[in-house]
Amino acid sequence: MASAAGPGQGGSAPPLAVQRGIVKMVLSGCAIIVRGQPRGGPPPERQINLSNIRAGNLARRAAAGQPEAKDTPDEPWGFPAREFLRKKLIGKEVCFTVEYKTPQGREYGMVYLGKDTSGENIAESLVAEGLASRREGIRANNPEQSRLAELEEQAKSAKKGMWSEGTGSHTIRDIKYTIENPRHFVDSMHQKPVNAIIEHVRDGSVVRALLLPDYYLVTVMLSGIKCPTFKREADAPEVPEPFAAEAKFFTESRLLQRDVQIVLESCHNQNILGTILHPNGNITELLLKEGFARCVDWSIAIYTRGADKLRAAERFAKERKLRIWRDYVAPTANLDQKDKQFVAKVMQVLNADAIVVKLNSGDHKTIHLSSIRPPRLEGDSTQDKNRKLRPLYDIPYMFEAREFLRKKLIGKKVNVTVDYIRPASSATETVPAFSERTCATVSIGGINIAEALVSKGLATVIRYRQDDDQRSSHYDELLAAEARAIKNGKGLHSKKEVPIHRVADISGDTQKAKQFLPFLQRAGRSEAVVEYVFSGSRLKLFMPKETCLITFLLAGIECPRGARNLPGLVQEGEPFSEEATHFTKELVLQREVEVEVESMDKAGNFIGWLHTEGLNLSVALVEHALSKVHFTAERSPYYKALLAAEEAAKQKKEKVWSHYEEVPVEEVVPVLEEKERTANYKPVFVTEITDDLHFYVQDVETGAQLEKLMENMRTEVGNHPPVEGSYAPRRGDFCIAKFVDGEWYRARVEKVESATKVHIFYIDYGNKETLPATRLAALPPAFSTRVLPAQATEYKFAFIQVPQDDDARADAVDSVVRDIQNTQCLLNVEHVGPGCPHVTLQFADSKSDVGLGLVKEGLVMVEVRKEKQFQKVITEYLNAQETAKSARLNLWRYGDFRADDADEFGYSR
Repeated sequence: MASAAGPGQGGSAPPLAVQRGIVKMVLSGCAIIVRGQPRGGPPPERQINLSNIRAGNLARRAAAGQPEAKDTPDEPWGFPAREFLRKKLIGKEVCFTVEYKTPQGREYGMVYLGKDTSGENIAESLVAEGLASRREGIRANNPEQSRLAELEEQAKSAKKGMWSEGTGSHTIRDIKYTIENPRHFVDSMHQKPVNAIIEHVRDGSVVRALLLPDYYLVTVMLSGIKCPTFKREADAPEVPEPFAAEAKFFTESRLLQRDVQIVLESCHNQNILGTILHPNGNITELLLKEGFARCVDWSIAIYTRGADKLRAAERFAKERKLRIWRDYVAPTANLDQKDKQFVAKVMQVLNADAIVVKLNSGDHKTIHLSSIRPPRLEGDSTQDKNRKLRPLYDIPYMFEAREFLRKKLIGKKVNVTVDYIRPASSATETVPAFSERTCATVSIGGINIAEALVSKGLATVIRYRQDDDQRSSHYDELLAAEARAIKNGKGLHSKKEVPIHRVADISGDTQKAKQFLPFLQRAGRSEAVVEYVFSGSRLKLFMPKETCLITFLLAGIECPRGARNLPGLVQEGEPFSEEATHFTKELVLQREVEVEVESMDKAGNFIGWLHTEGLNLSVALVEHALSKVHFTAERSPYYKALLAAEEAAKQKKEKVWSHYEEVPVEEVVPVLEEKERTANYKPVFVTEITDDLHFYVQDVETGAQLEKLMENMRTEVGNHPPVEGSYAPRRGDFCIAKFVDGEWYRARVEKVESATKVHIFYIDYGNKETLPATRLAALPPAFSTRVLPAQATEYKFAFIQVPQDDDARADAVDSVVRDIQNTQCLLNVEHVGPGCPHVTLQFADSKSDVGLGLVKEGLVMVEVRKEKQFQKVITEYLNAQETAKSARLNLWRYGDFRADDADEFGYSR
């Protein structure tokens, strides 16, 4: 029996101090724990044992480390006495007096319900109900003890409680401390609420509960959340994590020894996961809302009242930076609202988890789908090491995932909600470097695209550390979709053989292209998907019926050439090449189109017409002044449409036709019509040699005019100096630029990267430079190109081929720079080619051919032309080439290398 030792008897004693508190816990029929009021943290507490009475001991489990020890059962009427006090006192305010304190620190006294000693005497109530007895050997020497004796006699007479007939064995609980099969036990409850008493609170989200009426004593972890815990290490005191004590007190003060209902939802090891229901609310959601807990992914899915409620409660605490979230910074905290949520048009699907969208501003932005991972190669791949990996076709289900997104999204408007910005990461031994990524939830027609992709088994959900908040705002739906896909064996989770895509890439493969050409020509219009846009008129197509990739060139037009990244050299694009590329991308990239193949070039690229939604792309480019009609279009059925479109574009004088009136008519007359070669050399001054062996010259006859114009312009600028920073450069504008020598020269703006990076072209000299806008100014009208046209004219050597090898090309350029830059030469136009006229150049003094000299030195190769008027000079060039080859000079030092060169560059013997 649990009994209380009474105070020593003696003479009169001073009145005992009355103290107050709130009952936190009832330990037994004669012992309680009283706590104070919380002030800045969990309050102090103390155990009070009731004086002069005894009640039955409660059951105790044998100590874990003592195999000989046995469980101790309840003593008769011990549990009813505990329950009597629990229902009467838990959470109530009481007052008490301490009458006696043992040397071991145990305190004994009288407890009264209420704020003063006029309230109900708890010891007397227990004795009156027959749930406790007076301590043996106590004589009725004072009124309190006399009152207990009187109440005990009344209880005996009424046969209450322990004084009733029988042994009281029916009051002894059969407590079950372990469950053999916890999962079966949980399933047998069918998620129906079970009555229970919370016996102990381990931390804010883990409790010990006594399930009624069968007295199962189980550990219950709250589903979907986790509170800060108390770390326990061997031979060391408990160390609470931040807010662990506060979270524990929050749960204790609401649930400890309260009557509750528990929905048993799952089990983890021997612990049961569940939700505790109390008339005053759901403790799981309350803990989250007050910032005492965080959601946990591994158990949130089994929370039967909806994971969205838990996420919303956690979000509430995060937004207010409550407790564990005091240092929380939202993943999108630095974004404006317009950058967090917006509507955009999908332009391209980059991968199975990324898209490029066009914003209302016209800018393009790459968006990654939050929290999903595209298909990838797992384990040891059987990939042929001699063949380059093509992720779209070689990774199982990557093609299906890309196609799902392409068909759903391309050209459609979607809703984008940015979830987080993933910062850039540097490369490691196993992981490549990643640039900064904007990760978002993308939806169309109310459907979350990432969720749809995952539910079809075409992507998987990324697992995060518990404290990693950078995840999808619909993460739980993604997990649920993945669970459905696994259950139904969809896509990546299927047990069937993975789909194989044998796609032949015949781009640049001349032999395969020749075999394939007749088939495509006979097919008429064939279906295709535009996989990539290299430039306005050069595309890569996927032919689904033929399962092959081809490079396709638009017929009938001459489109501005785009920039090229060659090894060690960035070759800038022609004006409006970027606009043409952008136009073609917006119109056809990743769209389903129809193509008519007419022919192929010597590099294995197919040439023909491309139609999208009834529109001929060649005609559209000409119509928008982004291409000119090529003479080869004369034989096509679309020639009239092309001419009409070109004529309309010329009249508008936009883009490629912006300087239409300045184009000399003579240059349009093709030299090819001549029956004999015309040698009409004129004196020129070579001002610039480019890295691809083009060169710019000034006409010697107009040299005096240029000098006079420059002198007058500099005088004008000196008298009226431009205000620094007042000029805003725009692409295509004529301006003046301050060169490194401090003088001003006429120029044209080629590209504007930023205020500090403006690419300009000196129109009278042919050189290019990147300058800040502060070194540019508006071109005075008196010195415009209408007064004196641009003096630098671009030419290319006729009858020679520039080597593709970087070092070899550099040798040729160095030789030309050394021989003719900033010198006077004689120039003859041989024929007009794409881009610029092809000419021969002679040294002014010796009259020897500069191009022929390059061939003799083995620095370049001969370009064989079949026109009759050129045969004499071509023969001379070929003889010089054979001489250089025999002498193993420069290009030929290892013999004739051309048989092994890349077909796509069109080298031929």
